Amino acid sequence: MDDVVVNVLTKVELNKPVLIVGLPGLGNVAKLAADYLKDAISATKYATIYSKYFPPQVYVGDDGVIRMVSNDLYFYKAKSPKQRDLLILVGDYQGLSPEGQYELTDRILQVVSQLGVKEVYTLAGFAQGHMVENPRVLGAATSPARVEMMKKLGVVFSKNEPGSGLIGASGLFLGIGQLYQMESVCLMGETSGYFVDPRSAEAVLRILMSVLNLVFDLSDLETKAHEIDRIASRLRETEAKLAPPQPEASQPREDLGYIG
Repeated sequence: MDDVVVNVLTKVELNKPVLIVGLPGLGNVAKLAADYLKDAISATKYATIYSKYFPPQVYVGDDGVIRMVSNDLYFYKAKSPKQRDLLILVGDYQGLSPEGQYELTDRILQVVSQLGVKEVYTLAGFAQGHMVENPRVLGAATSPARVEMMKKLGVVFSKNEPGSGLIGASGLFLGIGQLYQMESVCLMGETSGYFVDPRSAEAVLRILMSVLNLVFDLSDLETKAHEIDRIASRLRETEAKLAPPQPEASQPREDLGYIG
């Protein structure tokens, strides 16, 4: 078996398609958003990608039948002149090693480049370490023009956020994509990082809908977000009950420490 195997399932001709990358990561924001998008627009599977850089395992279905872990490429042909043809990358895992991340990203970019991709949007979660009721969408881009375009749609760009760099597929598709003359943007939904985060995925999808001139129902994500809210609320109540009583402010403390 080669390091990366791309099994193309159907032939397709696309008109300057846009690549959307949504692989598992923080809060599963990217995977949730990309899976929801492909289902909402009834995208068609183009190829399945297998690799030695994925975990050495197979999934067993409810019927007892196994399948290899994989990534999948789906395509969508625009239904109106205002829309764009799309390629959507979803999957079970990112590459397990730095080498795997680079090899998988480069191989997939080779495939989509041959299909005419010159524009990429990667999706990700940005962990804040606390519950986020109204998540912002933070951004990174490959050119000042892209930054300004996304700012007009409400994407936040800051020197201090996301910080020193983008780790994994969401960053590498931007960096390596430049070698293929692709313009790219990373859209990061704020998330606690503690739970699967449908509310953050919804925030990212609303930006994508504006970029791609797509309209579809997001009510299923909203329902899931309310379910997560209820779970988080019950956990907070449990933690409050189990937490040791705090000393009054006037009492002396002998166990003061410093956490850097």
